Amino acid sequence: MILSSSAFKNGESIPRKYGYKNENYSPPLTISQVPEETKSLVLIVDDPDAMKAVGKVWVHWVLWNIPSNTQEIRENSIPQNSIEGKTDFDEIGYGGPAPPDKEHLYIFKLYALDTELNLEKNSTKADVEESMNNHILTEAKLEGKYAP
Repeated sequence: MILSSSAFKNGESIPRKYGYKNENYSPPLTISQVPEETKSLVLIVDDPDAMKAVGKVWVHWVLWNIPSNTQEIRENSIPQNSIEGKTDFDEIGYGGPAPPDKEHLYIFKLYALDTELNLEKNSTKADVEESMNNHILTEAKLEGKYAP
């Protein structure tokens, strides 16, 4: 499975408009080579570099029950029937990069599951990770950098 973006290449800088303090648009994402047996997809975006600054990995986006035939997540939108969870901004939906100190690495993780998740809209990354335990078929990653 492959996760990519037309807005930035893997390992490169995420454009400013996707930052939390700017337009806070979610970037466009392209999904390919999803396993046939996939029932749903999950996307988690977090910032492991926040551990040094705020003492935890900062969660920027949690999106689940993405239809398995999804090939694109358009800029600033979510696929029909998918559900967004709560971020560490204490908000539902996408919260863009907002490093408090220096350039941080943001990891977009896409999971193919053999099931759909039965979770409430305000669920967190921890809830999603617990629910998808033993249901992950494969995963893909896209990484981007963002500086204040």
